[in-house]
Amino acid sequence: MRLDSTIDADEVAFYTRLADTWWDREGPFWPLHQLNELRTAYIRDKLCQHFERDATIDQPLNGLRVLDVGCGGGILAESLAAFGARVTGIDVVEKNIRIATLHATQQHLDIDYRMETASALADADETFDVVLNMEVVEHVADFPAFMRDCCRLVAADGVMFVATINRNPLSWLFAIVGAEYVLRWLPRGTHRWDWFRTPAETTEQLARGGLSVAGRAGVAANPLNRRLRITSSMKVNYMLFATRT
Repeated sequence: MRLDSTIDADEVAFYTRLADTWWDREGPFWPLHQLNELRTAYIRDKLCQHFERDATIDQPLNGLRVLDVGCGGGILAESLAAFGARVTGIDVVEKNIRIATLHATQQHLDIDYRMETASALADADETFDVVLNMEVVEHVADFPAFMRDCCRLVAADGVMFVATINRNPLSWLFAIVGAEYVLRWLPRGTHRWDWFRTPAETTEQLARGGLSVAGRAGVAANPLNRRLRITSSMKVNYMLFATRT
């Protein structure tokens, strides 16, 4: 794997320490498991609409080439593979790739996991029908360069999903103070507020890469029952669905 300017060494070390807990639904990644159930349906429906697929069949994404950037332990990658997609998952944390590969094998899922960067794949002229850029941009050191590489990976008729956290006082209060210190839903130090990206900033980087936002949604959390839901408000968490213009 070729390291580049988008990778932050402290972030790699942080997630290396957490790698063994990816598939513990009661562990530090439990919010991702709940979020995955929510966003998987959103992603499936958007893809079926774009690629004119039937969302009601067992494997509506059959044959679509999907890249999961920053795949972690493979939570989202496995969900898309179960829908029939040909999934490639990349991550810069070696333990994540090992854990994701082992778990996929146990689930009898054929997923191509690689310890690789988006930049290296783009330099190799690889492209995909779908690029999943989920909860990654708030962890990269060079946001414009990372987004540029991800956009290069989107095929001519392809799409990209970006999920991240807005940057404003409300996101600091809820995503850092609330989630990490008060409710302790996430390990302390998971996020840095100044690395959060606003929807306008993300939309601008997508446009520079030749992609146009075709769908927007927010995610709201209920602190009492720890449930998540799709909402129209993007004040804290948000997802963007972008197509090649």
